[in-house]
Order: sequence, then structure tokens, then C-alpha cells
Amino acid sequence: MSLCQSCSQTSRALLAALLLLLAGCSTMPETDQTAGWGPEEYYQRAQSSISSSNYMQALNWFSQLESRYPYGRYAQQAQLETIYAHYKLDDGVSAVAAADRFIKLHPRHPNVDYAYYLRALASSMTQQGLVEGFVGLESDKRDVSQQREAFGYFRELITRFPNSRYTEDALKRMTAIRNDLARYELMIAEQYLQRGAYLAVVNRAKYVLEHYPRSSAIPDALALMVRGYRGLEMNDLAADTLEVLRSNHAGHPALTELEK
Repeated sequence: MSLCQSCSQTSRALLAALLLLLAGCSTMPETDQTAGWGPEEYYQRAQSSISSSNYMQALNWFSQLESRYPYGRYAQQAQLETIYAHYKLDDGVSAVAAADRFIKLHPRHPNVDYAYYLRALASSMTQQGLVEGFVGLESDKRDVSQQREAFGYFRELITRFPNSRYTEDALKRMTAIRNDLARYELMIAEQYLQRGAYLAVVNRAKYVLEHYPRSSAIPDALALMVRGYRGLEMNDLAADTLEVLRSNHAGHPALTELEK
């Protein structure tokens, strides 16, 4: 290979590297624009981006702020609001990771309860429509671990910070998750009932009674338990369960059929 050919290939390689570098920086602000900026200027730009719902650009500003000024209150606030920006972008995984990082770095921060709250919200993003999304599917094969994880995060928030401004909302969301998880268990029990797997029906109904005692699914669980016991020809247990249903939920629609 001649010297000229070698130089030509080297030049092309350098040009390619330069183009990649420029492409990577194309979304970044111009260098002279930020020259001499302090942390406050970066933070204000990020806040402006959040106000205009440009959360991706806000993340860009927060990242630059923390890179250039990794210490101090602006860096801490940037880390906290990075969680929010990821959440607003529907990126639950990144939001949970950012929250975990903030909690680890600043466990005594005056607003650390907000990080716990956002982590729970981000984890519960797929909780909406849990049961409705399983209609017509093999519900016993679905994964509800994320909903249980979100419930645990909310519970950790209210346990650690019972007087937090976010506790009331967390309790409401825990109730909603609890009800959805209980209804999910009953959907599985209904599938077992259709298959004639009566012992599985009884076990699923018992699981709801034991693990979700304050859920709205309790009367339906009792009704399914009656049907399961009858299918197993355990008539005494069926009668006892029916009496519990009758005494505590007298207006339940299943009673009309079960009392025939």
C-alpha cells in the first residue's frame, strides 16, 4: 500500500469518526451557548423544558448540570426531577432506576419521600386495566409481579413516611391495586370452575380471603368458594360459607342462584 493510499484511508477514518461525534452532539446545545453557565442556568433551562412538556430536553439539561456540577443542591434537585421526567415520558424502568439512585445517594433528603412516591407510581404504570387486559386470555399464565412490586413500594412509602403529603394518595392507589389483584385471582378461579377443578377454585378463593381481606372481591370469593365446595360434595362447608356470605353481604346477586 502506498503512503498516499494510507493517508487517504486514515483521513476517511478520521472524517467518519468526526461525523459520528457531530451526530452524537446534534441534540446538545451549542458549546458557546453554555459557556460560563453556573448550575442555576442549567436548572432554569431544564425547568423551562418541563413547563413546555419537553421532558427529553429537560433530561438533557439535567444530565449536563450534574456532569458539570455534580455536588450541591442543584445537582440533587436535578437527580430528583430526573425521576419525574422519565415518569412523564412513560419510561417506568428508567424512572424506578433513577428513584433508587436518589434514595441511595440522599436517604435523608427533605424530599426523599417524593422519590419513594414517584418510584411507586412508575412501577404501577402498567397496573391500569390489569383485569380488563386479561379478558379472553389464559389469566393463570399472566405475570402480575409488577403490580405486587408497586403495592410494596407504596406500602414502603406510607410505612417510612406516614405523615407525607403523598401518603393519602398512596393509600388510595394501594386499595385500587389490591382490588385488581383480588379480581385477577377470582378470574383464575372462574377458569378453574369452568374446567371442573373445584379444589383449585376453593384454594384461589381462600387466597383472596387471606391476602386481600379488605378488597371489594370478598363476596365474590365467598360465592366461588360455595360453588367449589359443592363441586367437591363438601356440602357442610358449602352451607357454612353460604351463611357467611348471606350474613355479611345480604344483597349479593349470587345468593339468588346459590339459595335455590
